[in-house]
Amino acid sequence: MTSLKTADIRNMSVEERNQKLKELRNELMHERGVSAMGGAPSSPGIIRALRLNIARILTVQKEEEEF
Repeated sequence: MTSLKTADIRNMSVEERNQKLKELRNELMHERGVSAMGGAPSSPGIIRALRLNIARILTVQKEEEEF
């Protein structure tokens, strides 16, 4: 899981951004489920990284709505 850069997110089309957001949310739901069941996540910082990437995408979407 690599972090998405804001410039890369801005270069994505709206459909690509929505698809990526859906993938990230599904992955976050899976990692939270693993954590809730008492399992160890595949990477200790993956939940934080997923949340940051989701926030970056939502921020870019919100910026484009305003303009």
